[in-house]
Amino acid sequence: MSEIERLKTIVEKLRSEDGCPWDKAQTHESLKPGCIEEAAEVLGGINILKETGDADNLKEELGDLLLQIMFHAVMAEEEGLFTFEDVARTVSDKMVRRHPHVFGDMQFATDEELHAAWAEIKRKEKEGREWQADYLPGAFNEAEELIRRARERKGF
Repeated sequence: MSEIERLKTIVEKLRSEDGCPWDKAQTHESLKPGCIEEAAEVLGGINILKETGDADNLKEELGDLLLQIMFHAVMAEEEGLFTFEDVARTVSDKMVRRHPHVFGDMQFATDEELHAAWAEIKRKEKEGREWQADYLPGAFNEAEELIRRARERKGF
């Protein structure tokens, strides 16, 4: 069993009938604060690595952020929406599609050509879903509020 499969099994057990009451009670909404906090802690881990060369904190915090992702994926699977495999496939397909110069036979003479092609690929991906960007300002505002509350909880 791979470690990612092990993590999924652990989260599924935590959310099972004989699992942890707290973990079973979580929802996509209730996990928002943890997701923001763990992302901020990854930034701290990157800063620690830059300043000290010690990667242990970054490794730990990336794991905590991955746990957040796995929790959301397991809950989505419980709800019949998608699986962790779907999440991984979606991002893998996106990376391959957005890098035709690496995974295909396209060549670009300049960085500007490469960036223009990337922007065009991204535009085509979002075609018909442009309305989703309307949710970003509210999401950034919500993230700022969640960070403010996290600062208070952590005593900053």
